[in-house]
Parts: sequence; structure tokens; C-alpha cells
Amino acid sequence: MTTSPTTSPAPTPPSASSTPPLALVPGEFERRQDARTELRSRHAERLTRLLADRSDLRGVHALADLVDDSVRWTA
Repeated sequence: MTTSPTTSPAPTPPSASSTPPLALVPGEFERRQDARTELRSRHAERLTRLLADRSDLRGVHALADLVDDSVRWTA
């Protein structure tokens, strides 16, 4: 007689009721989106300043060069 393997129920996530999803927190999505935009701008500005001060770093990292060129084209 063959028995079928028993499967355990799927694990339940930790209590989700303690933290509501972002959609339910008023303004949370917009706040995080604004924070990301500000961080992106700050990084681009500091990277451009670094590459202006240290021209020997040009060509070390292709993405850094791309960001620097992009900022210069939009200025």
C-alpha cells in the first residue's frame, strides 16, 4: 500500500496587519517618490563635481561617465 506524501501548509507571512500597505498610508508613495528623485539628483550632482575635480577618474567607470555626460548635456 502506497501512501501519498503529506504536504505542509504554506507558511504564513508575519502579521501584515501591523503595517498597512503603501497604498493605504496617505502620502507615503509620494513621499518616497520625492525622496528617490532628490537622492538621484544629489548623486548626479556630486558625481559631476567629483569628475570635474578629478579628471584622472574619467574612464574608470562607464556608468559614471555616462551620468556625467548626461548632466553636462542638460546643463
